[in-house]
Amino acid sequence: MVNQLTSAGASPQAIFAGGSDRTLVEQIVGWYAARIDERVLRPGTRMPSIRRFADEHRVSRFTVVEAYDRLVARGYLESRRGSGFFVRERQVADALAAARSWADSPSPRIDVVWLLRNMFKRLPPRDMPGGGTLPAQWLDDELISASLRALGRQSSAALLDYGHPQGYLPLRQQLQLKLAEFEIAVSAEQILTTAGVTQALDLVAQLLLRPGDTVLVDEPAWFLMFGRFALLGARVIGVPRLVDGPDMERLRELAAAHRPKMMVMTSVLHNPTCTGITSAKAYQLLRIAEEFDFTVVEDDIYGDLHPGPSLQPCIRVAALDQLRRVIYLGGFSKTLAASLRVGFIACEGELARRLTDLKMLIGLTSAELGERVVYRVLSEGHYRRHQQRLRERLAETRDPVLRALERLGLVPFAAPQAGMFVWADAGVDTNPVARTMLDAGFLLAPGSLFLPDQRPSSWLRFNVASTLNARMLDRLARTLDGAGRGASSAPA
Repeated sequence: MVNQLTSAGASPQAIFAGGSDRTLVEQIVGWYAARIDERVLRPGTRMPSIRRFADEHRVSRFTVVEAYDRLVARGYLESRRGSGFFVRERQVADALAAARSWADSPSPRIDVVWLLRNMFKRLPPRDMPGGGTLPAQWLDDELISASLRALGRQSSAALLDYGHPQGYLPLRQQLQLKLAEFEIAVSAEQILTTAGVTQALDLVAQLLLRPGDTVLVDEPAWFLMFGRFALLGARVIGVPRLVDGPDMERLRELAAAHRPKMMVMTSVLHNPTCTGITSAKAYQLLRIAEEFDFTVVEDDIYGDLHPGPSLQPCIRVAALDQLRRVIYLGGFSKTLAASLRVGFIACEGELARRLTDLKMLIGLTSAELGERVVYRVLSEGHYRRHQQRLRERLAETRDPVLRALERLGLVPFAAPQAGMFVWADAGVDTNPVARTMLDAGFLLAPGSLFLPDQRPSSWLRFNVASTLNARMLDRLARTLDGAGRGASSAPA
């Protein structure tokens, strides 16, 4: 091994570069990762034993163990019991190296992964107008903490075992009451909990879709599902979204041409336009679904931010259909805490049983601790007051955001009266705009990400809670100017 390392143009002692601000573990990991990436160390090469490495380099065995463990975790090494550590086959390491080179390239391709990676870089919320969650300071951490403390005072035995495959029963019973308020009649046996709406949609897709099937989606729509459907071998086709719901004429044409297996849509506070669907269109949608025999999957993750029908239409397709052809998805990551990852599916009874079986095959049960927390929040009446506070704060912020965007020359798709998003037309391709803004430290959500084919788009999605940042607005104005679009005036 020493000869191999030396032949790479550096002695083993060169691992420890003088004056480096990295820890010994980081230096060891970096040195070996580079040699494996460069194929100096070939797959199957045996690494020095932990004792030998520690003795030769005069470092502690704990340092070597941690370094080797990190190299295993990153796909560079594998541990063979009784034999030691070996350079791993290239597939994993190559994939990780490609991912790093993509992320570090000067102009990475803007796609769904681009947005997701940058969403998790922990930028301050004020610098993430393209984010999809409310800032932590808008939420009620004491509400969650109080529930956790109350659970801690109870017997811990129930928290040490697997939960029920279908989900914590008291929570499902509470969700039964919640859905009754939406005029959706459902039993607890028709509900299963999930790790957020993302897993809920994934379970439905895995159960219903086969390679070659067609899925219809709103256009624009929540971007995360596009890639997931494609991985299942499905074809994703967008149905243009209008102010009052999907374009029904186009929906009929697409249904007749492609015979879809299902359609995923949002009736209340559609992401990203924050529009709803009229009762007339909801009935039309169900008739078309019946005629062409496809399932409607209704994503209602933002519905709790809607104040009710007194403000604007609040029609849920599941309420008209009563879960005969509609699968209803909901959750609490947008209103309580993203880290809770508590969602649910409500559907016809036999389908609920099949989805529960699939859930067990994939991940056994969902985390009951989070489900118990949500149950306490809902059952003790705190959630209703929390919803009202969020709605009021969004209402106070929405008009100033709309005025600020209009001063920049951005044209809203609609003037939303509820919800957390504004969908606005910038008049130029927003991919270069988003890239320039990210270089300046601000994350935008360009419109191409919300289209199934991710074609160039002039639209942007703004988070109402994270847009009134004078620095961001000033930089956006200058960026739009540089893109060939002049703002009508400077931002406030």
